[in-house]
Amino acid sequence: MEKLLSRHNDILKELNEKGYVLVQELCEKFNVSSVTIRKDLNYLESLGLLFRNHGGASKHMSYAYEKNVDEKENINVEAKQKIARASLSFIHENDCIILASGTTMHYLARMLVGFGPLTVLTSSLRVAIELCNNPNINIIQLGGEVRKSSTSIVGSISESILKQFSCNKLFLGVDGIDMEFGISTSNAAEAHLNQLMIECSDKVVIVADSSKLNRKGFGKITSLDKIDSLVTDDNIQDEDKRKLEEIGINVIVG
Repeated sequence: MEKLLSRHNDILKELNEKGYVLVQELCEKFNVSSVTIRKDLNYLESLGLLFRNHGGASKHMSYAYEKNVDEKENINVEAKQKIARASLSFIHENDCIILASGTTMHYLARMLVGFGPLTVLTSSLRVAIELCNNPNINIIQLGGEVRKSSTSIVGSISESILKQFSCNKLFLGVDGIDMEFGISTSNAAEAHLNQLMIECSDKVVIVADSSKLNRKGFGKITSLDKIDSLVTDDNIQDEDKRKLEEIGINVIVG
């Protein structure tokens, strides 16, 4: 690796502390032009030390790509389990809730053993199977086209069924949480179904590990002002937590 300038090392230090850097802030910090900072960021990206995005750079790639559910099951397992456990505090007897698809939902479903009476509407085949172990939970499985990569249901049939219900709370896993773009997923059909889930729910609870922050998926679900709570892990950056709370989102750290 070529030798880095002192400014390069300072940029990387700030990146490690915050998870992202902005061109304008770096210009003011180092008293150099935006052209210089962009060259610095491009150079550091060429070395594989960061990922460029609009207006700055981040430690992680800002775009989320679709992964098979079996692959997702092995990513951030401990964090997902803690998030699922913390999400239980939102669920009460006689609630009518929606559990969307996603691996964190699988863990949440497993932890609902002993809960009830409860009605759960879900688009996830795995969630429905997990809930079959609890005699006190009434399960409504959305029908329609099966996405084999996620073992979840999407499409017009599931959307028409969903419109017939009104629920207390929606628990939604996402692939990306971006301050400007909002929440998103890597599949457009699933994003549209998630939009309808939000419309028929009184409260929206996002369950997502902190790696989803400052990332965007292909399909936008909604803007952040439609979200009531976020349950995430303790690796969330203080700055991200502060920004989310400023726009009215209740952030719970599992």
